[in-house]
Amino acid sequence: MTMKLATRATRIAPSPTLNMAASVKRMVAQGEKIIDFSAGEPAFETPEFIRDAAIAAIREGFTHYTPVTGIDELKEAILDKCLADHGLRYEKSQVLVSCGAKHALYNLAQVLLEEGDEVILPTPYWVSYPDQIALAGARTVLLPTEEVHEYAIDPEALEARITPRTKAIILNSPGNPTGAVYSRRILEEIATLALRYNLLIVSDEIYERMVYDKREHVSIASLAPEVQARTVLVNGVSKTYAMTGWRIGYAVGPTDLIAAMGHLQSQSTSNPTSIAQKAAVAALRGDQSVVQEMVRALDDRRQCMVKRLQAIPGVQCPVPGGAFYAFPNISELIGRRHANGTIANPSDLVAYLLSKAGIACVPGEPFGSTSHIRLSYTPDVPCIEEGMDRFEAAVKALMEA
Repeated sequence: MTMKLATRATRIAPSPTLNMAASVKRMVAQGEKIIDFSAGEPAFETPEFIRDAAIAAIREGFTHYTPVTGIDELKEAILDKCLADHGLRYEKSQVLVSCGAKHALYNLAQVLLEEGDEVILPTPYWVSYPDQIALAGARTVLLPTEEVHEYAIDPEALEARITPRTKAIILNSPGNPTGAVYSRRILEEIATLALRYNLLIVSDEIYERMVYDKREHVSIASLAPEVQARTVLVNGVSKTYAMTGWRIGYAVGPTDLIAAMGHLQSQSTSNPTSIAQKAAVAALRGDQSVVQEMVRALDDRRQCMVKRLQAIPGVQCPVPGGAFYAFPNISELIGRRHANGTIANPSDLVAYLLSKAGIACVPGEPFGSTSHIRLSYTPDVPCIEEGMDRFEAAVKALMEA
């Protein structure tokens, strides 16, 4: 029997990054040696003091329902973090704790958007934004950015895309997949337009601590009180503290919007895991030197991978300013032939690299690019070196075919 699905189910596709991760795990389980550059998570272990907090929570019996929107202890830690890091003051009623930042973004789209609304999305973009917008019945309006300009948003191009139907703009800085970090000047120009046209700013800052080369992460909400009032900050502990599996994210913003997101969450997931919330408190309140150590290690890995990619003929790789992804331009490899076919697009190259070299990465198409692939530089340096040796040999064979 074929079941007729709701129309909205046809608007979405499975996450390509999670699909690749699942494929890699299957191949490894079958005994294949795969070097995985596809994962959107740090390769570090969650710091011990955070794990200890979770164990203590279990032993103390903190294993039941909590308030739907998160425990006060965690909300207070989030409020203190916003104040300490960005000078932003909020009330607890302005905080929603969810099952990861993706969950917070989904809740936001569901309570904010409806049929006919438009959301401006700079490209390249994180894969889940368009699907979440589509599920809410709204339309994504793409705002192309250029590699040569470090993917900075052009304010004139942004303004040209604003219509009476425009409800919001999504920002992601540092960005996935590009690693781009928006400057204060660019953010000020975006904020000016958002205020002029009464737009909500959705600022996904999940990679905020992962910036390099003395760059500064600026939270757009910190620019002025009137900007803060029109901004929803989305963040979490997943990337910063290597806690991807703990599933704790949060949103901070206008009280009425956060309340609506909480009502939706009450009818879907209810509260985030009690134990994980206690671990998140420990993460935000604990010794932040562990984060600095992880970022230093990521910087070494970034430099290693980018240097190797830049030396491979047919590959152009700008230096990412933040996050933990390289996003090389592989357009010179499009059209190249190999024993089993032709590289017609990034997906073909990714398939070729997986079969020929045992390297897993992610094609650019789901991020809005037909000229790039994404590689995570989260594995350790020896693993990156081996992976780049394989990458280089596979591309060399392609170029000589």
